Amino acid sequence: MDIRQTIDLVEAKSKKTLELVRLPYSKTSLSPVLSQRSLDHHFSGLAKGYVDRYNAGEGDPVFNEAGAYLHNIYFPQMEAPRSANKPHGPSLSLIDRKYGNFNSFKEEFTKKAMSIQGSGWIYMSRSGEIKTIKNHAIRSDIALLVDWWEHAWFDDYGTNKAKYLSNIWRIINWNSVNSRL
Repeated sequence: MDIRQTIDLVEAKSKKTLELVRLPYSKTSLSPVLSQRSLDHHFSGLAKGYVDRYNAGEGDPVFNEAGAYLHNIYFPQMEAPRSANKPHGPSLSLIDRKYGNFNSFKEEFTKKAMSIQGSGWIYMSRSGEIKTIKNHAIRSDIALLVDWWEHAWFDDYGTNKAKYLSNIWRIINWNSVNSRL
């Protein structure tokens, strides 16, 4: 075996394999906020594609790994819609301390989200700051994450991404957010 074959073998053995999380709900559970069609497209198609491309060594590995990482946070933090869904526990304490109340937080979150030109992600950090991610990038301080790419909302909301964001609060699983604080 020559040196190149040895290096290739070592790299192949040390390369990690990514997995897409399993949804903790059925693909119909988030309706009417997110439809089964939207989840089929977004979860089973796009998010799975990041994992598959990374594992196959196709495309940009940093982009694909970050895409998989972010979707593995985004999807498990949802639950069946509830009209009175509000933060509680550590997330409520953090939001109240930083923004005064949940409505003020949502206003600031919406303002920051709507200022994003093009696609990306918006999140509340563990310190309560509202931050954005341009494109895909791994961040270690995510407590609450909202996908701001067109594929996250277009199937259900067309060009009305403000309505998507207004409705997303109905399906946030605050226990999941609290577990990251």
